[in-house]
Amino acid sequence: MARLTDTAIKRAKPAEEAYSMSDGGGLYLRITPAGGKLWRWAYRFDRKRKLMAFGPYPEVPLVEARERHTAARKLLAAGVDPMAERKAGKTATKAMAENAFQTIAGLWLAHWRVGKSPRHVGATERRMKADILPCLGARPIAEIEAPELVAMIQAIAERGALDISKRALETAGQVFRFAVAHGYARRNPASEIRPSDILQASPKTNYARIDAKDLPGLLRAIEVYQGTHVTRLAMKLMALTFVRTSELIGAKWAEFDPEAARWDIPPERMKMRTPHIVPLATQALEVLEMLRTLTGSGEFLFPGDRSAAKPMSNNTILKALERMGYKGQMTGHGFRGLASTVLHEQGYNHEHIELQLAHAQRNAVSAAYNHALYLEPRARMMQDWADYLEQTRRGGKLLAFSQGAATA
Repeated sequence: MARLTDTAIKRAKPAEEAYSMSDGGGLYLRITPAGGKLWRWAYRFDRKRKLMAFGPYPEVPLVEARERHTAARKLLAAGVDPMAERKAGKTATKAMAENAFQTIAGLWLAHWRVGKSPRHVGATERRMKADILPCLGARPIAEIEAPELVAMIQAIAERGALDISKRALETAGQVFRFAVAHGYARRNPASEIRPSDILQASPKTNYARIDAKDLPGLLRAIEVYQGTHVTRLAMKLMALTFVRTSELIGAKWAEFDPEAARWDIPPERMKMRTPHIVPLATQALEVLEMLRTLTGSGEFLFPGDRSAAKPMSNNTILKALERMGYKGQMTGHGFRGLASTVLHEQGYNHEHIELQLAHAQRNAVSAAYNHALYLEPRARMMQDWADYLEQTRRGGKLLAFSQGAATA
């Protein structure tokens, strides 16, 4: 019997009833009334007639159908049922997919994201897709070893993203811990290595900031800033409260209580994910009054230029400082370092300063409790700091905060 050709298969037309075109050895093409062309192989195993499918034509061309047929016949000759073997392979593949790192990472992410800020979740998802899953995604999570994590870290670090490589290891470790907790793996290979075992330490650089002696000039430059009033007031409020830039630009009117003279920043907007209270000095309340005339009708104190539904850009304050001549000399974050230095020099309680800087304990229970500690002395300290800034801007002889430092 002549074997099939591609030309003969292409010319085959459907009929009222299905018919077959044989290629020999039990392999044939079934032509359905609807025009379908399906590869089939009829064979016997354990004295039972069986029919194995090899897929449709032309998705499975003639050459590939013959290759599948040959492989199946070799299994049959070895005493193995080809269909049972294929079913077992599909089961193993399914089990492998269900226990792949990518699958477990998805389960972990759904569990972990609860209570996290959308920005934090988005950054973690992007890191997962860009750096972790391409290296580990398809691997069974229980089979991944430390050297594979090392290779992942090195690949990220080679493009100069040292911080991202460390965060990738941390995120992978969280996935492994989740896998161990839920029975998908027995160990966490990420816990067996540290970034310092692989990456060379890079010198730590602090945020640029001026010296305290240069503060008068900066405060006067802010007062006469030629940009928008909102940006000028943002810099003034940052100097008065020394919060982080992200905490300032995302400030919402609903977080402020002028009568109680305090700003309650919710945990989802804080770096340590714990609430933070900022006592407001009279100068800070004055800034808020001016801001209300400009942005009080919206949600944010500092809305973006393009959309009031979003806060101003993270670089707005930095760019304003650069236009004022402080490029490379001062950042928004620099006000935190200045406040810490000056307040420590004036003898204020270290714990009060650290609490006001939101340098909270890593222990979540302690941090959630301590955010409200020492509010009265912290309020006095913040008022003294605001008075110091005002006096410094005016160029008067600086006082030594004697009252606040003695009681704070």
